[in-house]
Amino acid sequence: MTIHTANNDSFILAASLDLLKQHRISLQTGSDFEEYRTLLEQGRPDHELGAPFDPRLHNLNASNAVWVIGRDEDGTIMHAQALRMLDTGALPLSEYLRRRFHEFPPSGLDIDYERSRYRAGPGAHRIRGRVCYHGEVWMGGAPGKYRGSGLSCVLGRYAFLTAMQLWAPDYVIGFMPRPVAFKGFAERQGYMHAEPGCLRWFLRGGDKPLEGFMVYMSNEDIRFVLDMPLSELIAQAA
Repeated sequence: MTIHTANNDSFILAASLDLLKQHRISLQTGSDFEEYRTLLEQGRPDHELGAPFDPRLHNLNASNAVWVIGRDEDGTIMHAQALRMLDTGALPLSEYLRRRFHEFPPSGLDIDYERSRYRAGPGAHRIRGRVCYHGEVWMGGAPGKYRGSGLSCVLGRYAFLTAMQLWAPDYVIGFMPRPVAFKGFAERQGYMHAEPGCLRWFLRGGDKPLEGFMVYMSNEDIRFVLDMPLSELIAQAA
């Protein structure tokens, strides 16, 4: 297996951007999350910026966070995702989230935090060190426009590469609603590990919880995925 260095990261990026160019998609990145909020208001007016990336709640800057916006050939926003380093200190991720899972709620919902809970899976107990959180993942476009194109695979790969280039984290993690995970989105994004039932969110006045999966990749996992030929990944995701 090839271990990536700065010398061949440029080849991976070029291959990914070539596919985006074929679909006439351009990417914009930044670290000003007030700007990101404004862009989301334009491209996803029905979406509220999630708490993990709200600059009113966290000190987000170029050293610890980045967002990605994708636009189609008309300049319309059709994609968004964001990454942020977590300050877990010496704690394993399981303990960090046990204390602070309420900082990662589903966006735009009235959550009953007293009844909601986090349950660590085996992987979370092992995860420690430099941990990057990956969220705000969305791809729009007209129905069927991008389905089966492999773009979700490429955009997930782009996020992993961005994290590696900026921070070289020991792990990248994310949360995913159960219905989305069951549709195979975790695999299309490139995640190799998923822990079901780790989050149960209750809405105020509701009796049925929303279940969340935790997905994660180690540094070694990311390098393995980035080493796969892009054509193979697209064929698997399409």
